[in-house]
Formats: sequence, structure tokens, C-alpha cells
Amino acid sequence: MIEKVRNYIKENRLLDPEDRVIVGFSGGMDSVTLLDVLLSLGYHCVAAHCNFHLRGEESERDAAFVKQWCEHIGVEMVSVDFDTYRYATTHKISIEMAARELRYEWFEDMRKQHHANVIAVAHHRDDLVETVLLNLIRGTGIRGLTGISPKNNSIVRPLLCVSRDEIEAYVDERKLPFIFDSSNSDDVFVRNFLRLNIMPLLEKINPSVKNAMYRTARHVGEAKKIYDYYVETQKKAIFVDNQIDIEKLKATLSPAVMLFEILTPLGFNASVIEDISQRLDSTPGKVFYSDNYRLIKDRSKLILEKIADKKLQQEEYTIDKVSQEITDPIRLKISFLSGYTTINKDPRFLYADADKLSFPLTLRKWQSGDWFVPFGMRGRKKLSDFFTDRKFSLADKENAWVLSSGENIVWIVGERPDERFKVTESTENVMVVEFIKN
Repeated sequence: MIEKVRNYIKENRLLDPEDRVIVGFSGGMDSVTLLDVLLSLGYHCVAAHCNFHLRGEESERDAAFVKQWCEHIGVEMVSVDFDTYRYATTHKISIEMAARELRYEWFEDMRKQHHANVIAVAHHRDDLVETVLLNLIRGTGIRGLTGISPKNNSIVRPLLCVSRDEIEAYVDERKLPFIFDSSNSDDVFVRNFLRLNIMPLLEKINPSVKNAMYRTARHVGEAKKIYDYYVETQKKAIFVDNQIDIEKLKATLSPAVMLFEILTPLGFNASVIEDISQRLDSTPGKVFYSDNYRLIKDRSKLILEKIADKKLQQEEYTIDKVSQEITDPIRLKISFLSGYTTINKDPRFLYADADKLSFPLTLRKWQSGDWFVPFGMRGRKKLSDFFTDRKFSLADKENAWVLSSGENIVWIVGERPDERFKVTESTENVMVVEFIKN
């Protein structure tokens, strides 16, 4: 088995001969095998043990065994104690997820502290098969059907090429001691249920089902390389500046798959993504949410915004007659001129008759019911209608600011001034405001 692992390490470029390795070491059969194999291959190993305090006396027994075995074989050992229940409660996650997060964060800390190159964990072929089956049940997409990766950043899995039966034979041959985790027999955990109940049933249909699923996972992994290339190429064309071009999306081989690959990393779940996919031709304005993002269905775009980045802005800001510039919540440059002047018609500029204004002016977000008299027109118009005519997206509407004098709107910032405050030949004092976009 040692040669098999050696070749697997070389084939997947998991380790270099001179690498220093942090080995996740629980004291169970798999981790005892991993440590023994790596030592036999000549790697410098540091055994890292986590005591999650989840199994009472068993947890203390495991910690004692690990310490004694590492002393016996002369391997440096580091250990840590976790209050796993408290962490899970604080972060509102499952015990399994809490243990996983605590374990890998600490492993990475140890890797840096001990100047190690990688962290080796003892996942084997049966773990990969169980993961494929678990992901198939959960519906995680093509990525989930590849199972477990041999390498993920600093994490390596040298035993993925061997089965549980091979590990048991290796332990017997080498007469290696190990401890048994009683929780592995508790099928209340989904993975245990699959291993103890589902896999035996599948083996009745096909005694070689584990090998078949392992080969399938490898084939899917190779196909995924082509899949990833296509997805990344298309993403560059359709997903720019946090906006998804709907027509370009619909022109891809599978718009639903593209949405899945773009939105899943941002926390959108499968049912929400499916809903988005079915509404590509629907009326603009629909909003979809993940924990940290929202996606707005516009006319030709799907617009992504990070919720955490949106400032909780106060409702109103005042601008007095001596103000020359404001930088928050938006940037405006302000100046006053005497007499009639040439007007810059760029919508970024406001030219208003200063003597018709009541200071201080108010800068605020627009509100339902707001109206103004658009420059060049006589009748008044609701801002909501103006935005509709201008084909504003929901995000554009939410980000629209108005400058008002008393109850009257003087300017939809960066868009249109009000006719009532326009500069004429009789104007003596002019207020000029420039909206500077980021």
C-alpha cells in the first residue's frame, strides 16, 4: 500500500520529499495509517490532535492515546481543546459543522506556526464514495459528484487512492494500535446512516459498487475540467461589474447552469436560482435574496448588490449657503456666480437661480409621492413616473437623490433640474452644483 500511496502523491503533486506536514491525528484507524505511511515515506510530520469534548470519557481516552503513541514513535505532537457545543450555539450551526470549522482553522494556524507546507488528512476512497452519494442526495451539482479533491489549497489527502479494506489490512499487517470512535456506529448522523444502511443495500445490487462510484467520480472530475473552462469563459462575457447580461446569458448552452455557477458561491440556494432562471423574461423589479446579496431583475440585466456594503444612511443632509463641497453621502461641488452665465447642459450640473432658493437646502433620497416640474416643461410630474420613463432599474431608483428647497424639489441629482428654479436673463445670482460620480 505504501507504494500505491507514493505513486498517488506523485501523480497528484500532493507533497514534495522535503515537505514538513501537519497530520490530522485523531487516533482512529485512518489517521494512524496516514501518519505511519507518511513517516515510512520519509516525510517530517507533526501530529495535530483536536479534543472536541463531545464524547465524555472517550474524548479524554483519545487524547491520552494520541499522546502516548506519538511519544512511542518519536513524533512531535500538538493538541487543542475546543468547547464545540458553545461554538455551535454561538454561530448557529450544527455540531458537525462546528467541529469542521474549528478543526481546519486550527490546522491552518498550526501549519503556519510550525512552518509546515501542507496539512494531511486521512480521507480514503470509501469517504469519497460516501461523499458522492451524500452530494447526490443533496443535489449539489456536478462539483459534488466529483467527491473529495486530492488537494484543496493547503489540505492534501494522500489516502484517497486506498479503500477502507486496504487500510484495515495495512493496520493488521503492521500491528498498529488505534482507538475506535463509538459515534461512528451512530446512524443518527447522515454519513453514518449511508455507510451503515444504504451502502450494504447497494452492494447487494452490485458488490463492486464502491469501485464503480469511485471510477465515476474520477470520470466526472475529468469532464468537469472541460465544464469549468466553458463556464469561466462564458462568465467573463456575461457577468461584468456585478451585472449579468440577460440576452447573453440566454445565448449560452445552459442559462440555468450558468446562473447556478455564478450565484451559488454568493449564497443563493438552488430553489432561488431556479426561480431566477424561470423569470428571465418577466417584468422588471423582482428581487431575490441570499444572506449577503440581493439580485434585482432589471430589463436587460440581473443586478447583484452586496447587502452588507449598503450604508445605513441618514434620511436628510443640509447644504447651507457657505458650503463649497460635500463628500457624503454623495460628492457635490458647489459654487455661486453673479449675473447670468452660460449653462452647461450636462445632467451632472445644476444651474439654479439662487434668489429663488430657501437655504439651507436639503439633500435626501426620493420618496413616494414626490413630484417636480421637469426643466423645459410646464406641468408637474411624479418622480416615480419620471423614473419609469427613464427606464430606471430598482437599484437606480433606490440610489436616486433629490435636492430640495423647502417642500419643492430643485434637482433630481445627476438627472433633471426643476423648471421653477431655472436661470433666466433676469437672474442676478446663480448656484452651480456639480455631481461627481465615483
